[in-house]
Amino acid sequence: MIDLLHRLYGNTGFGYLDWRMFVMWAVVCVLLYLAVYKKFEPLLLVPIAFGAILANLPTQGIINKPAAIVRSPDAGEIVYVAAQAGQSVYLNAVEKVMPTTVGDLDPDTLQLILDGEVVEGFGEGTLLYILRTQESVVSEKKPIELKFNEHSFRLSDTLVWAESSGRVVENSVQAGEHVVKGQAMGELHSDHTGGLFHYIQMGILLEIFPPLIFLGVGALTDFGPLIANPRVLLLGAAAQFGVFGTFMGAQLLGFSTEASGAIGIIGGADGPTSIFLANSLAPELLAPIAVAAYSYMALVPVIQPPIMRGLTTEKERKIRMKSLRPVSRLEKLVFGVIVTIACILLVPPASPLIGMLMFGNFLRECKVTERLNKAAQNELINIITIFLGSSVGITMTGDRFLRTETLGILVLGVGAFAVATASGILMAKFMNLFSKNKINPLIGSAGVSAVPMAARVSQVEGQKADPGNFLLMHAMGPNVAGVIGTALVAGFFLTMFGGTH
Repeated sequence: MIDLLHRLYGNTGFGYLDWRMFVMWAVVCVLLYLAVYKKFEPLLLVPIAFGAILANLPTQGIINKPAAIVRSPDAGEIVYVAAQAGQSVYLNAVEKVMPTTVGDLDPDTLQLILDGEVVEGFGEGTLLYILRTQESVVSEKKPIELKFNEHSFRLSDTLVWAESSGRVVENSVQAGEHVVKGQAMGELHSDHTGGLFHYIQMGILLEIFPPLIFLGVGALTDFGPLIANPRVLLLGAAAQFGVFGTFMGAQLLGFSTEASGAIGIIGGADGPTSIFLANSLAPELLAPIAVAAYSYMALVPVIQPPIMRGLTTEKERKIRMKSLRPVSRLEKLVFGVIVTIACILLVPPASPLIGMLMFGNFLRECKVTERLNKAAQNELINIITIFLGSSVGITMTGDRFLRTETLGILVLGVGAFAVATASGILMAKFMNLFSKNKINPLIGSAGVSAVPMAARVSQVEGQKADPGNFLLMHAMGPNVAGVIGTALVAGFFLTMFGGTH
């Protein structure tokens, strides 16, 4: 009877629970509270939170990758081959971030793995190859070597783990052989196909979702306020100070140039752009950057008001701006075409975002494609939001989220967002020094590109000071300028720091 109960327990998921899951469940409860009871951007937070629940349970058949060809992550020399034809590979039931180099493993654990022993938390037969990259050879002036039986490894040697369970059907390389990045090293096979979220996440990895979200945003956005009052373009530009400030801060903290660019863009409060850039410049940081960007987008009504009130006086918050002039359909169409051409000529890597944003807006303003316009505004953006939000949430495993590096990115992200908010407000105050037609500084905070949440916050804060003041349309100008500005900055980072495009 006891044996039966023991076997039954072994078939449940209770044995896989650890403290990280409990912490993440608490984080999920906070997100759901903010979304459901406080109504802070529930369309974003609910999919993210529910994805995070699934990520922190011992699920089966939902996030696993299909068995496939194993490719070299970099160019270098193969120094150890563990993969043998017929070898079975079993991943952990709960996704775990695996060590990347020999130096990340303690020697005893490495010895057990090399001996073919099953080590808790590392699955079974999951280490396939050890690779000495050309970069580590150049950077290591005095390499430290570890000897295991007849094998010798350096601390910087790269560990190549299996990404799916299955059976090794072929090993294509031998120790001492040189490989190039992306070269096939072996192949795994399994009768089981990948899980649901593996395929949904392809929309992020293949950079499909962010441009489609921009198509919907373009169809929902009225550029009229920006065209009627073009000087607020400066407020959107000022908000980018947060991006560049955080870029420099991340570099001071030791992040690479590429990672710093990807982290800095969080300050734009633009989730799709953050994902787009991180996927190209720092794919290993995609999960924490996506979580930070979307979390701060959702928390705009919490983060921005204290900064807005702290940097403005009661008199400034009561400033009433002149009504905007009507903008004709022709002006909006010409604006869309000119912005598309000018931005793509200026920063070609921003083409997917700017092109789809203005395409969606052209569908809206031309008034002859109403069915397509409504599809982009509703069905398309709603479906992509569900997939994108839940895909972001599914990356929030406790093992990945509760790391110093991830928490550091979250702190840098909120700092970037705060600086971007403050920069827009201060720019509005500066412009008022030289203008007779005063700008209410509260609309400067809308220079971040969280459309239209940031503009709504400007409206709410303005009405707290003066219930008869309506700032929403005025705030939409810097808000849409921020969208364009953040996309251009992302394109600038891609131009300067390479990426994989």
